Amino acid sequence: MEDNFYTQKGYELNCHEDLTASMEDYLEMICRMLLEKDVVRIQELSSWLHVKPSSASKMVGTLKEKGYIQFEKYGYLTATAKGREAGNYLLYRHEVLHRFLCLLNGTENELEQVEKIEHYIDKNTIENLAQLIDRLTQF
Repeated sequence: MEDNFYTQKGYELNCHEDLTASMEDYLEMICRMLLEKDVVRIQELSSWLHVKPSSASKMVGTLKEKGYIQFEKYGYLTATAKGREAGNYLLYRHEVLHRFLCLLNGTENELEQVEKIEHYIDKNTIENLAQLIDRLTQF
């Protein structure tokens, strides 16, 4: 029997990723919003994520410190090159999982499930799911 079992918190603590699940949620939404506009305001971000502006400001500060976004207090925020690269992957991961779950469940919208699981699937699994979806939808 394998002896590498952990609690969910244990797996999170053993993860050496730069972004936490919450950071990913914010960066993903920022990049989603930047697809339609050049800049994002804290108020818009907090509205889309259903959080208080103070919570959004705090997370934006963290993402800025880590080099994912550029932001001036009370101003606009944009993604850095590092932020765009990470954000593009987060959007891709979201889309692959959404397509897969909709295909699997025969539904049009699986947003809640995707939001709950997207942080726990690695890049290799996402690529394999994308290939599986392509094969299944070719018919």
